[in-house]
Amino acid sequence: MPTLNPYLSFRDNARAALEHYQQVLGGSLDIMTFGSMPDMGYDPSESELVMHGQLTTDDGMVLMASDTPSGMEYRQAQGISVSVSGSESDRLRAIWDGLSDGATVVLPLEPAPWGGEFGMLVDRFGISWMVAIND
Repeated sequence: MPTLNPYLSFRDNARAALEHYQQVLGGSLDIMTFGSMPDMGYDPSESELVMHGQLTTDDGMVLMASDTPSGMEYRQAQGISVSVSGSESDRLRAIWDGLSDGATVVLPLEPAPWGGEFGMLVDRFGISWMVAIND
């Protein structure tokens, strides 16, 4: 069965972002650096940057990310948000609180006109998130 997973791109802080997301979401984090693939031809000074990182939570969420090496064009994410939703209100409020640390809250997590609660923020890494708690 196919899966659909967010894959985030960063310039040089994918490791910090993934480690933050692991603190917020829990789960296991696997990181492969550019240095672990020396035949790919990247600048040796970027050997510790993340070529591929994957966070997999115990409840099945998967978030992937990588750094964009200096030899490639980088564009910060625009026009897209990572959405986390469900009915486990305590877990989702904890996720909101963790993501809010250092973030710009666009819309506070509060009752939504359609029911439940909803909030939006841009985290300290420039990634837009939406959190929805369903009734």
